[in-house]
Amino acid sequence: MNRIILLCLSLLWTATAIPVDAQVAGDRATDRRPDDYRSRNFLIHTDLAKDDAEELLQKMETMLQIISRYWGAPSRKVIECYVIDDIKLWPPRSLPNEAVNAVNGGGLTIARGMRRGNQLNMNAIVYASNRFGTPQHEAVHAYCYQTFSSTGPTWYAEGMAELGNYWIENDSTVTAPDYVIRYLTQSDRKTLAEITDNQQQTGDGWRNYAWRWALCHFLVNNGNFHDRFRTVGVGYLTGKPASFERAFETQMEELDFEFQFFIDHLEQGFDVHRCAWDWKAKFREQKGTRPVIAKVKADKGWQSSGLKVISGQTYQLTARGAWKTADNAEEVSVGGDAAGSGSLLGTIYHDHQLSREFELGGKQTFTATATGNLMLRCRDEWNQLNDNKGTISVEFLSASDEAAIPARRASE
Repeated sequence: MNRIILLCLSLLWTATAIPVDAQVAGDRATDRRPDDYRSRNFLIHTDLAKDDAEELLQKMETMLQIISRYWGAPSRKVIECYVIDDIKLWPPRSLPNEAVNAVNGGGLTIARGMRRGNQLNMNAIVYASNRFGTPQHEAVHAYCYQTFSSTGPTWYAEGMAELGNYWIENDSTVTAPDYVIRYLTQSDRKTLAEITDNQQQTGDGWRNYAWRWALCHFLVNNGNFHDRFRTVGVGYLTGKPASFERAFETQMEELDFEFQFFIDHLEQGFDVHRCAWDWKAKFREQKGTRPVIAKVKADKGWQSSGLKVISGQTYQLTARGAWKTADNAEEVSVGGDAAGSGSLLGTIYHDHQLSREFELGGKQTFTATATGNLMLRCRDEWNQLNDNKGTISVEFLSASDEAAIPARRASE
């Protein structure tokens, strides 16, 4: 029999590390005392009021259902949690010293267990501040220990724990706090190698946690990389050979391109799945009388036109159909409404770079400013694509071809 004792220290964010606008002002004086609350998968010891404790239990049960489905493994046993709202309400020596030190805005998960052959019996106890989603974050660690015996390397463990913290049932869009999004979009970019460095240590600040969450959220929700990422993650958790670099060796340029695009457009409600790149799309130069035809959906990001444009060459376009950018909006053609919403936009992709987007909806012809693959989309805010409806059909012909037919507008 091999006895193993595992310790996971997860200092999420100390109070001084949190941006001022994210802090909770003031302490609540109360005569509450810690009490116990139970649900199917959790036992919580907390000084929260009864209604707040039951609401937290519901959130944690929902989170556990989501991560259990993702990893394909139900929770093996009840997860025990100490959730501290006001440390002054806890009797002396009722919490371990390391937990008292850790829960000042953060949390700690302690896991111990014994292994006999392939049989594993792990117990993990969570100590967490009731701030910034820390109980959900630490509960992900506890689930991983009790179900798999490991949480994986720091970047994966903390990124997935933050993902569990932010996960909402039936909502795969970005739900991270505004200060996290603001930091990621305004700070110097971290490379994939920096984010996934296996030498990182837990408790190294909320900014590093933000980058780990961003990469994990992106990989979990992008269909181009989802399956490989899950395979790597399960390998981390179960102790099987797993390497992020080897898993994505043949996709690293595409992964980096899409991840940088994700950070460029990161905001509440952004849907990675809707904006995933179609790397299998075929493109061709237009020659003769056979037009290049594309169908463009209003509820997706950049989509293939099928047309490879040549710099300086002019093209005719004909569009048919209508779409709308909200449930209560009126249908419009590719020209969009008076404000330009719903108009047809283009960009040119070449060697993992995009040109500036340009207007196509109000034109019968356009001249390519670069050589590359023409991409199309419906003009709308990037985080508001989910309620768009409709599809436009677009035909392209080279205007320099004598046999090219005159352009036809969708409204004609």
